Amino acid sequence: MDFKMPGKVYGTAMSSLAKAHMLIAAGSADVQVRLCDIASGAFTHTLSGHRDGVMTLEWSTCSEWILMTGGRDGAIRFWDIRRAGCFRVLDQSQCQPGRRPPFLENTSKKIVARTSLAGPSSLANKSVSRKKTPLGNGMKQSQALRKPQNLLRTPVRQRSHPGMSSSHDRATAHYGAVTGLKASGDGMYLLSSGSDSQLRLWDIESGLNILAKYEEMRLQTSKSLHLALNQDSSLVFVPCMATVKACDVWSGLTLQTFRGHYELVNCCYFNLQDQELYTGSNDRQILVWSPPSAIINDLVSLHKHLYSSNHKLLFLFAD
Repeated sequence: MDFKMPGKVYGTAMSSLAKAHMLIAAGSADVQVRLCDIASGAFTHTLSGHRDGVMTLEWSTCSEWILMTGGRDGAIRFWDIRRAGCFRVLDQSQCQPGRRPPFLENTSKKIVARTSLAGPSSLANKSVSRKKTPLGNGMKQSQALRKPQNLLRTPVRQRSHPGMSSSHDRATAHYGAVTGLKASGDGMYLLSSGSDSQLRLWDIESGLNILAKYEEMRLQTSKSLHLALNQDSSLVFVPCMATVKACDVWSGLTLQTFRGHYELVNCCYFNLQDQELYTGSNDRQILVWSPPSAIINDLVSLHKHLYSSNHKLLFLFAD
């Protein structure tokens, strides 16, 4: 299939969870994100909001309807492709140091909070039912019983001033273009790279910058970069000019540097099944990086194979 794009294509992305659609999100030099449907061979619709070209795209690892995009305008936008307009723009000035508590701990706190709120409300209902005598009309009594529950409703959020909403819509995640996006496997965090040679870690639920201190590194600025995460999302592999750096996601320390390419490295992919890293470069080479244990096992199996073949040859000569 051929899809005619209005400008240079910077990146494409397809959801690994999608069951209800077969869409490929494409970002180009145009300011709009286009969704290509490979079932019909046509564009379904476009997503408008960026003020410059869209360089990188990433689907959520929790929902097949959520798309995250990064543009040359420095903005990272969140989209629900079932609705018009983006519902979140990340702001690098809105930060919260540290990671969130584990999911189970967080949910247990919510359960405790709900039970503490449910206790007084149930007591209030009982006190009302004792004070009220049967009125003959069950509707009036049921309305009286429902009044205490209205007190537990959350306050209505006030609308922000139009000037405040427009300034929030112009928030930036990087000083310069956003060149790479990568969501964690659990869907809780988002890694981004920018032409300002910075890596940033975001909390997807709150949209806050976690302020992870990554070491200084030189990143390409003219094209999109494909980041990679290992199985438990504790290591991120970042193309840095002609090398690839493996950094700890939480501390930001560079643990290892992979050297082997002769020109700029553009993309990384981590094979979860074989625990191997694949890197692609402008030198037209794809290198495979295997863990030491796998290499040793291959050498041992090769040695056993050669030894068994030589032993058979000696046995034939002896006969």
